[in-house]
Amino acid sequence: MRRTVSLSPSPSRSDFALEVDQADDQVNLARAALLVAREEYGQLPVEPYLIRLDQMAEEVRDRLDNETAPLVVLRALLQTLFQERDFRGNREAYYDPRNSFLSDVIDRELGVPLTLGMILLEVGWRLDLPLEGVNFPGHFLVRFRGEAFSLLIDPFDKGTIRFEDQAQELLDRVYGGMVRVRPSFMKRAGRRDMIVRLLTNLKGVYVNVSDHERALAAVERILVIHPTAAAEIRDRGTLLAQMGRTEEALEQLEWYLGYAPEAADAGRIRQLVDELKWKDGE
Repeated sequence: MRRTVSLSPSPSRSDFALEVDQADDQVNLARAALLVAREEYGQLPVEPYLIRLDQMAEEVRDRLDNETAPLVVLRALLQTLFQERDFRGNREAYYDPRNSFLSDVIDRELGVPLTLGMILLEVGWRLDLPLEGVNFPGHFLVRFRGEAFSLLIDPFDKGTIRFEDQAQELLDRVYGGMVRVRPSFMKRAGRRDMIVRLLTNLKGVYVNVSDHERALAAVERILVIHPTAAAEIRDRGTLLAQMGRTEEALEQLEWYLGYAPEAADAGRIRQLVDELKWKDGE
């Protein structure tokens, strides 16, 4: 059962849709993330921020003196970003939405693991480093995939390097020893996966402060990438209901119930549908 999600006609949303509607390895990760920010900051210029990423890569090259060994390049990259430029995790205001807008992260040199990881990836890719994102639960990581071994880099912790067998230590910090590392936790994150995680982070921030309009915008952009993501269609319906857009909410929620009638929350959603129909009939 496929459904087309109605989208905002804004140029930022249209540009975003065009960027992510490509083969995953052709998506410009930084551009897509900046287009997320441009929907918040309507006149945000994207190209100057891409140029700033180019400049960061040039700073690393200046430190290398023609050295090309990957581990040496990696060390210079981490030194440039996390020591010279002082990119760091925003521990004091982790849920500040600016931590999820790549333009703000570049300007402020503050972010969350994902956005700091995006900068590390983008600059590293410009230097031909074998880097990839890792959708580790609760704490995004970057992997250096060398010929002989792989390393995990924690962009939130000033680029600290760990071996893969130390991943449990990170998981214990997030979940207090209640969760064991699984192979699925260490899988490579595609570029669209990272954008979905970015938008999911934003959705959570806005839901927590009852900013329904911005939360809805995040959900709709996730649906640009995954048009039939049932949980997102459910959330879209719930947000529309909270915004008083009853007819649209019912369409979304009834689609969800038809798609996933045995879902764990189906009873709650049916109750919400009944309440919306009752109110709409008053």
